[in-house]
Amino acid sequence: MIHLTNITKQHGNQVLFKNAGCQILPNSRGGLVGPNGAGKSTIFRLITGEEGLDGGDITCAKKTVIGYFSQDVGDMAGRSALEEVIAASEKTVRLGAEIAAMEVQMCEPMDDDAMAQLLECYGDVQQEYEQRGGYDLESRAQAVLTGLGIGPDDYNRPVESFSGGWKMRIALARILTLNPDVLLLDEPTNHLDLESIVWLENWLNDEYKGALLMTSHDRDFMNRLVTRIIEVGNGTITTYGGNYDFYLRERDIRREQLIASHRRQQEMLAKEEEFIARFAARASHAAQVQSRVKKLEKIDRIELPQEQRLVRFDFAEPPRSGDDVLAFKDLGKVWYHEDGRELPVFSGVSGLVQRGDKIAVVGINGAGKSSFLKVLSEQTQPSQGSVTVGANVSTGYFSQHSMDLLDPKKTVYETVRDALPQLTVGVLRNLCAAFLFPGDDVEKRVDKLSGGEKSRLVLATLLGRPLNLLILDEPTNHLDIQSRDVLLEALQGFAGTVLIVSHDRHFLRSLVSRVFEIDHGVMTPYEGGYEYYLEKTGR
Repeated sequence: MIHLTNITKQHGNQVLFKNAGCQILPNSRGGLVGPNGAGKSTIFRLITGEEGLDGGDITCAKKTVIGYFSQDVGDMAGRSALEEVIAASEKTVRLGAEIAAMEVQMCEPMDDDAMAQLLECYGDVQQEYEQRGGYDLESRAQAVLTGLGIGPDDYNRPVESFSGGWKMRIALARILTLNPDVLLLDEPTNHLDLESIVWLENWLNDEYKGALLMTSHDRDFMNRLVTRIIEVGNGTITTYGGNYDFYLRERDIRREQLIASHRRQQEMLAKEEEFIARFAARASHAAQVQSRVKKLEKIDRIELPQEQRLVRFDFAEPPRSGDDVLAFKDLGKVWYHEDGRELPVFSGVSGLVQRGDKIAVVGINGAGKSSFLKVLSEQTQPSQGSVTVGANVSTGYFSQHSMDLLDPKKTVYETVRDALPQLTVGVLRNLCAAFLFPGDDVEKRVDKLSGGEKSRLVLATLLGRPLNLLILDEPTNHLDIQSRDVLLEALQGFAGTVLIVSHDRHFLRSLVSRVFEIDHGVMTPYEGGYEYYLEKTGR
């Protein structure tokens, strides 16, 4: 369907691809992976023609419809949410208008030849309209919007009234409703809650019949959808059969084999070079020396790809808290609209958090999970009930708002140093490296950091402090899989207590031992891990 052959692409001095290639086959399900800056988004832009090649070819079957969702949604204004989604299927809408115009023409008197020509054209247009799903375009747009969390009450809301995260959902709905032959999705789950992620997963598995190529930071999402992995890095593109977990295992096996081959080649080269150096001056061995020199010139040297060295940071043992960390009774929270109307979030919530608990707070979007964490962390006062904080409890709180509190003029190192003045330079640099700021990366200014880098920076300052209670609201947002693994390992080794909201199922499955579910203002505790919760609720 789409073939990338011997492609070469360079950004400045960085060579992204050199004579690389891969294929997107009909109905294939591919995951695009690689380190940040390796060229994943560039692959998408090359396929869509937004960027040009420096060398090689990209061929695509005629009439192939390509849908591309990126993190840059552009300007949205002047339409309702539903109109915005339908407008993306511009060709389909135009075909519908042509059909309507031809049906009007058919009611006018004309000679037989003209009618025959009109009917033939009408049949062709109608066939393409049907193939593009024109007859159920509006109902499909409504179903996709609802699945992504924008219900009937919001179909006719102006798009400019939605926040940035919700505009991303509208942009994603545009591409899904288009129902293209090839679907390119660049981080589609970034702004989705768990319910929307599961809906999208099911839609892609059950409803979408075309070819899919996507990037995602959500390991479960990737594993449940893809059957091949396309890895971008070190100037080349490598394809693996299987899902993401298979890729990780196979990549390690291939790397071990490559290292072994490299070692054997280096040993052979050393022997040959020793022979050449030893006998170069002897006329009796001139032919042999010349033969071996030519042999070495023809050998393709095995190059080992650069491997990012992960630094492990030994976090200090937090001070011991009392056995009862948080006790809350008849807790309730009400927010107020600007016009004074009450917006009840939850009420009558009672429970106990004990030392060493690692608790997931779950519930549908808007259930009050963030409000619950804000009350427990004393970021806001409860509207009713009480929270009792246990003896010697030292609390750290993370939310997406935490990133806005960073000083944009400071560097990474200055931010961590100012937050943790008691640590030595070496320990501070190790902490930065553990959160993927190695070497000169610590000199990056905050205002130059991506969302994921800012998240890692805030988490580094939080986990480096002597805290024994961490309350984390969506700490995995904006983090790539490697960064999530770093955070997961840090929290698994954390000896204190954790309450966390996250839509990363792998993360929750690997970390938590209890679950608090908030549903319709009521909290239900589950005395088991995330899999236990899923089993008990049938979610």
